[in-house]
Amino acid sequence: MYEYKKEKRKIKETIKTIVILILLLTVALLLYYMYIGIDTTNYSSTEYQATKTQQTISNDETNNKQITNVIEEVSQSVVGISKLQDNGSSIFLNKSNQELAIGTGIIISSDGYILTNQHVSGNRYSTCYVTLSNGKEYNANVIWADTDIDLSIIKINAKGLTTANLGDSDTIKVGEQVYAIGNPIGFEFQRTVTSGIISAKDRTIKIEEEEKLSYMEDLIQTDATINLGNSGGPLIKQDGTVIGINTIKITSAEGIGFAMPINIIKPIISKIIENGSFEEASLGIFAYDKEVIPYLDSNLNFENGIYVAQANLDGVAYKAGVKEGDIITKIDNIELNKMSELRKYIYQKSPNDEVNLELLRNNKTINLKIKLGKK
Repeated sequence: MYEYKKEKRKIKETIKTIVILILLLTVALLLYYMYIGIDTTNYSSTEYQATKTQQTISNDETNNKQITNVIEEVSQSVVGISKLQDNGSSIFLNKSNQELAIGTGIIISSDGYILTNQHVSGNRYSTCYVTLSNGKEYNANVIWADTDIDLSIIKINAKGLTTANLGDSDTIKVGEQVYAIGNPIGFEFQRTVTSGIISAKDRTIKIEEEEKLSYMEDLIQTDATINLGNSGGPLIKQDGTVIGINTIKITSAEGIGFAMPINIIKPIISKIIENGSFEEASLGIFAYDKEVIPYLDSNLNFENGIYVAQANLDGVAYKAGVKEGDIITKIDNIELNKMSELRKYIYQKSPNDEVNLELLRNNKTINLKIKLGKK
């Protein structure tokens, strides 16, 4: 009996020892795998970060290469424009940049149509001189020009030219990377590229020159460096599409430049390229966006529409009953909130086309049917 109890106790101790050993082994294994796991995680994390950094560098290099290729391609469509013919000597030794009216333009058709600023090319029917990227020089005729938006289209007698790719200025966003290309201080520095971002959209600026006050509206604001000779040059996105024409720089502040949105001129470009000419329809009015109204009269207040600041006495709108102070809210049932919207719509029309205007006068709605005139 005694031997039986002794044997039973020995078995229990053996089992107890085995359980303890198993527990110790389990704990040891857990600690080991935890150590291996931590070490592997750290290694994987380091390896991942190194791979990610390498991928970022590789992507940046690829993007930079793509951008430089894009800029190089766009630059082939950028031209120099002057009101005086280059005599082959340095401009610094002769005329100033303003005297030469040196500026920039972009080729919009392979057969020689070029888009630029009106203040660079001069008025319609005048002439100017164009220098291509390959150094060839041409006489150019101004086919169309508009001082209100400071844009013009000129024509040279050439074929097979590299054209710019026009983008969509209605889809741009503040903060997007952009590049300006132009001739900042003359032909010696032609096709200079500067970069920046879109700082703001739909800007209105007041311009005072020769005792005349005017406003330019719906402009793209950028911090890309723009100097006088950049006028008429393209403002492009990273994909190389032109979203604006550099038109003016605030000389009293650093890092503030402006461009006219490309979409406003597209209807005219299409018609001129297709027909070789453009008969511009006209209402004979000038109107301001509501954002400009505080500059004019702080007592004026309206929710939608554009304010008629001028109705020409010989214009079709005035003869149909439009008066200064009216608020045009719609044209052909299309809502208007910007003068640029009215311009783009009229640019698509032809003289003698009929349009319907809806306007507010003394809080009353008036509808007028008007046959467009010729500008």
